[in-house]
Amino acid sequence: MKNNLRLKKRIEPFLLIFVILILWQILSSSGLIPNYMLPSPVKVIKAFCSDFPLLMYHLEISLLEAFTGIIVSIILAFIVAVIMDSFSFLNRTVYPVLIITQTVPTIAMAPLLILWFGYGMASKVILIVITCFFPITINLLTGFASVDKDALRLLKSLNANKRQILIYAKLPSSIKNFFSGLKISISYSIIGAVISEWLGGMRGLGVYMTRVKKSYSYDKLFAVIFLISALSLILMKIISLIEKRICNYEK
Repeated sequence: MKNNLRLKKRIEPFLLIFVILILWQILSSSGLIPNYMLPSPVKVIKAFCSDFPLLMYHLEISLLEAFTGIIVSIILAFIVAVIMDSFSFLNRTVYPVLIITQTVPTIAMAPLLILWFGYGMASKVILIVITCFFPITINLLTGFASVDKDALRLLKSLNANKRQILIYAKLPSSIKNFFSGLKISISYSIIGAVISEWLGGMRGLGVYMTRVKKSYSYDKLFAVIFLISALSLILMKIISLIEKRICNYEK
């Protein structure tokens, strides 16, 4: 009985996706929607299989950019969040600047970064950091602010310094908030890499997309869109599993 319930819970999230794919295939096969406008899922899968080695070649650099950007974002977010939490003046002055960085469209920043830092990896990583840094920082600050007040008073009564309060109270209380921000940022990192490659680059999934778009190979365009979506979901799932491991270990 328990096994059936577990299987049901695993299948249920994919039911709607399965129905959409079936309807999509029917619409494409019946000719109601021309194939050049919306290629069928079967054609998309065939395009994915035929271009698989090329997709993996471009995926390699996109993942490298995304992972580099997310690592830099995590380090920078921790440093800024700790400083902002320690000094209320900086919190009040830096917070609006963080908000402003998120109001500028990514697609508008990418050409400027390419102009300033070239077509190499640096411009892509900087764009990813700008995109991913904000969710992690804000969630960390929220976690620091939600620390148990009794725990704070206890540590202060024991003459704990700011570093000890951070390590033993604030960081443990912000773990879930950190992973919430990281899940958002990990998907943003892939999107940021693709957008920056789309607007200028020599290699990557964004470059691949511009090439197949110019050749009107929309089945291949959909194939790379599916790859990006699947990759984002897999990375988010990995982060969720790591979060469960860490949270259960702490308990």
